[in-house]
Amino acid sequence: MKNIKVFCSICCPIFIALFLVSCGNSNSSTKVNESLESKDEEEIYIPIISKGWQHQYWQSVKMGANKAAKDYNVRITFEGPEGDAAINKQIEMIESALSKEPSALVLAACNSDAVIPQLEKAKAANIPIIGFDSGVDSDIPITMVATDNEVASSAAADKLAAAIGQEGEIAVICHDSVSTTGTERRDGFVNQMKEKYPNIKVVAVEYSGGDHDISQNITRTIIDKYPNIKGIFATNEGSAYGLINGVIEKDKVGKIVLVGFDAGKLQKESVRNGTMLGAISQDPFNIGYKAVEAAYKASKGEELTSTIDTGYKWYDKTNMDDEDMKTLLYD
Repeated sequence: MKNIKVFCSICCPIFIALFLVSCGNSNSSTKVNESLESKDEEEIYIPIISKGWQHQYWQSVKMGANKAAKDYNVRITFEGPEGDAAINKQIEMIESALSKEPSALVLAACNSDAVIPQLEKAKAANIPIIGFDSGVDSDIPITMVATDNEVASSAAADKLAAAIGQEGEIAVICHDSVSTTGTERRDGFVNQMKEKYPNIKVVAVEYSGGDHDISQNITRTIIDKYPNIKGIFATNEGSAYGLINGVIEKDKVGKIVLVGFDAGKLQKESVRNGTMLGAISQDPFNIGYKAVEAAYKASKGEELTSTIDTGYKWYDKTNMDDEDMKTLLYD
């Protein structure tokens, strides 16, 4: 009996100590696991910098981006300069975004060359770059989410050529000559005309910065300088708005065939009432969604294809009310 008491007096404290150590290790293990889980669940922040915000096109892109942010549980911000030509302002926005050490950066470049120093900074900091809408002259972006602008604008050329009987003088009002959207839409349209329609002459290619008033002034000048002009192509929403207003002002509705790019309330109304023949619509909601989706995947180290083509469709008054067009024709 005495031996049992001695055994208990010696062993019980040891058992208690071992139990406490075990509990301590368990708590420590729990804390380590919680720390790892917290790291795994660390917030993913993706700034989106567009070429502008003033057109409804960008608002539709933003809607798609917001939907993807919700689906993938990431935080995004969406901003852009006051217009396509505000290159320095966009560079400031990129610098500010990079200073916050984001998980990835989504960019539609105002100028395909000017932003490359900022992209090199991002690369050095291991911040993935996702291009959307308008790309850059660099292979730094992991992927490009956009419409195939050359193919889309060549389709616009075919529509305009058919409407004017494949002969006559035409002009182009382009939103800029420094972004890939501007150059690709211009070249896709002009090259298609030159290669496929020898009796059509492109007499003018003018640049408006996507500004409504400048585009309207350009339209007036083209009509005055080329009284036999038969058709005009505008390469984005802002240019198309000015084109429409300029033709109305010069009382040339129905006398000059107008073809546009993108949608928006005025373009849609003009197509419906016959002022404009039709336009190419992108899928801006899908562009925004796919850009954020790609940024999320890039932040997780997933492989992406070099381009993500979001498609386009031609619309005119014969199909603009079709079910598959409704999500593309924003106001």
